[in-house]
Amino acid sequence: MLHLIKYQFRQTVREWSTMFWALAFPIILGTLFYVSFGKWDMEEDMEVIRTAVVEGADPNEASLLFFEEIDSDFDMIRTEVMKEEEALKALREDEIEGIFYAGEEPKLTVAKSGLEQSILKNILDTYLKNTELIQTIVDTHPEGLESGLEALADWQEMTEEISVGGRTLNPNISYFFALIAFAALSGVYLGIKGCCDSQANLSALGARRCITPTHKMKLIFVSFLVLFFIQFINIMILTVFVRFALGIDLGGSPGEIVLVNLLGSMIGVSIGILLGSVSRMQLGMKMGFGVLFTLFPAFLAGLMFGDMKNIIEQYCPVINRVNPAAMLSDSYYCMAVYNDAERMTRNLLILAVMSIVCVLAAFVVTRRERYDSI
Repeated sequence: MLHLIKYQFRQTVREWSTMFWALAFPIILGTLFYVSFGKWDMEEDMEVIRTAVVEGADPNEASLLFFEEIDSDFDMIRTEVMKEEEALKALREDEIEGIFYAGEEPKLTVAKSGLEQSILKNILDTYLKNTELIQTIVDTHPEGLESGLEALADWQEMTEEISVGGRTLNPNISYFFALIAFAALSGVYLGIKGCCDSQANLSALGARRCITPTHKMKLIFVSFLVLFFIQFINIMILTVFVRFALGIDLGGSPGEIVLVNLLGSMIGVSIGILLGSVSRMQLGMKMGFGVLFTLFPAFLAGLMFGDMKNIIEQYCPVINRVNPAAMLSDSYYCMAVYNDAERMTRNLLILAVMSIVCVLAAFVVTRRERYDSI
């Protein structure tokens, strides 16, 4: 057993073309993704909203004081008192997002519509409503003015913030999840080459192996074990490269990442062994099917178009349940965003069952092979 493992390992790592597609190409592709998307913070903070406060022709001291004190009550807003000409110039040059006029009738001036402008308008509306409320109290129940002011000053949160363990990530992270899934499926190439080296009609090495008394199931098991180990190392190298060299936090604990990478390596090599066991096809044709079984599932998982997996989930979710790349990508989402252990467990169990079925099918196909002469 140790002899078989040793030479299977040496033989595999010396196949430079196969190792390129299994290890080097995903790293190159990840680097290109990084260059294309740039580096980002995984949890993006909203930029500070810059505003100006201008005294109107008939200044309202209450509104002026309110607008000047906004930045002490709201961390995301910064105000600065300006003259009207200076404020309008800053607004045109996009240095500020809006202008508060603290006149007899407070108003807001903006140059465009957007989230920042909507926030500023909401602040002005809140001030006007509170002012109207106070005036109504003065006109109808002046004795309740003091308690009314205390109630307005007592800001209370009507919702309770709790953490479910998930995080909000940049949408571009989906490409890196799909990249790792694609790299895991690239173990198909290792599996195909490993099986072809055991077939007498495809290689001299295969002819020598076929005349040995070693049981075919043992040969397949050793081949799967060694190829699985090599592919797992490849995926871990890619994961470490993405995390530390590119500085992209993939989320999840190290143990969870290792587990997902283990199952990803297993399914990739298993599919390759099954394809490689079909002896009637030549190596080139098998490699062609290997490309199909890596690129197409990766495409459906969002490698080329980030929203593809979500579109499929909406219109035909069964495809995501049988697509190994989608399940691997979804497992990373479960770790980094959803914090859904049950969903991740389901994905990994399906991958494990698919791997076992592929290896058993490869054994059934291989044990029936007979050669007229070797």
